[in-house]
Amino acid sequence: MRQLFVRYPNRVQRLLEILVPGLSWALITMPVWLSFWHPAIVAYLIISFDIYWFYKSFTLALYAVQAFVTMNAHIKIDWAASARALPHFDELYHVIIIPEYHEPIHILRRTLENLANQDFPKERLVVVLATEAKDPDAKNTAKLLKTEFETKFGHILITRHVLHNGEVAGKSSNMAWAGRRVVRALKNRHIPLAYTTVTSCDADALLHPKYFSYLSHSFLTDTGRQYHFYQGAILFYSNIWRIPLPGRVLNTIYSISNLALLKQRQRLINFSTYSLALTTAISAGYWSVDVIPEDYHLFFKVYFRFGKNVATRSIFLPILVDAAESHGFWRTMINQYEQSKRWAWGISDIPYVIRGAVMHTEIPLWDRIRRLLILLEQHVFWSSNWFILTLGSLIPPIINPAFGRTVLGHNLAQLSSGILTLAMVFLLVVLIIDWRVKPPRPKDFKTWNLPFLYIQWLTLPIVSFFLAALPGLDAHTRLILGKRLEYRVTEKI
Repeated sequence: MRQLFVRYPNRVQRLLEILVPGLSWALITMPVWLSFWHPAIVAYLIISFDIYWFYKSFTLALYAVQAFVTMNAHIKIDWAASARALPHFDELYHVIIIPEYHEPIHILRRTLENLANQDFPKERLVVVLATEAKDPDAKNTAKLLKTEFETKFGHILITRHVLHNGEVAGKSSNMAWAGRRVVRALKNRHIPLAYTTVTSCDADALLHPKYFSYLSHSFLTDTGRQYHFYQGAILFYSNIWRIPLPGRVLNTIYSISNLALLKQRQRLINFSTYSLALTTAISAGYWSVDVIPEDYHLFFKVYFRFGKNVATRSIFLPILVDAAESHGFWRTMINQYEQSKRWAWGISDIPYVIRGAVMHTEIPLWDRIRRLLILLEQHVFWSSNWFILTLGSLIPPIINPAFGRTVLGHNLAQLSSGILTLAMVFLLVVLIIDWRVKPPRPKDFKTWNLPFLYIQWLTLPIVSFFLAALPGLDAHTRLILGKRLEYRVTEKI
């Protein structure tokens, strides 16, 4: 296998780009083509998947409750005082890179104002506005913001990324460009890199005021900090009261799932807005310039550099971000669809991970397999689970009428429905935690809309199809056909 990757890297890469997303199509169509010959096997597979989904629903509720309780406790801790008592605190700097392209100035201003409220010493916060050269407004926007905020941080730097041959437009290549220039600037200012973290901060991310104090404490007390990423709870709640019902349903599920992930240390991988030691990013060769999904890719780049000790540590504080939104209902739905498709494009990273898992035999085999399976589970089921859960049990008796007259065939749909109905009980836990975590209801949110906050959950099967399964399948099919996805910035209003 290693020889194939060495001798035919491009061909093997392309083959994996077909086979991996092809697993999604195989699962979706399995009840059709396999029911002709082995309908009983199809039935048992569907029941097994229903039980798996029940287990996932249970663990989501369990971990969400645990994470919610932990986050409430950690919000109350004086992390700044705890961090100040640690050795090397006075040497610690935090670099915050904010990659932006066509971002409205009020969104960037809101993010910088939020950073200025951190309880960590501001003179040791280095804020970097990572702009793109092809953005005609970037220069003026950066100049205005630097003038406005340069006295509020230790340093505020502006980088201007010029897209070079071989680079893919997007956050990853911009982060790589900014990272290298930041290191040069820090060395010129004699700032110690060994005690410096770097945070990849989305342009709309609102970090909790204690984030960098918490990060300081975690970083300074972590003996394996050179191997670790640090991840807060990404909650799509900044505009949750303003977006239409379908977006509200989907982004609530995303938010509670992100919160629950903080309690699943074996599964947690950094995403969206996260931190790590600057020296770790340097040792791994910075962010890659030829990929779109930068977060998972950087994690595995570091993993293949340092081995099985690489992991993501949880920061139990909220990071509020905007859910996909635009002007009007349909444009918002299109925006959400495109964002989900871009996230699902993360499947394009799996061939890279497979290659690394094959080539890096110095890492224990069980660890490579475990991490690869977690990634496959996440992405393959992204687009296929809706079809298996909603249509899977109905197809075998239709395709094979003889099987429909058996006891298993006759009861398959009822059995499947019963398991999934039990799984819906755990949705109540999600509703309660959502109500406790999201920002208070604004005064302009009409009281007569409150019943819809509960009725909206009846639309979950429809919403999850159009805004999760379908864009996921779109991304997977594009990869099979070799139609590369272009990076598209999520519109902000």
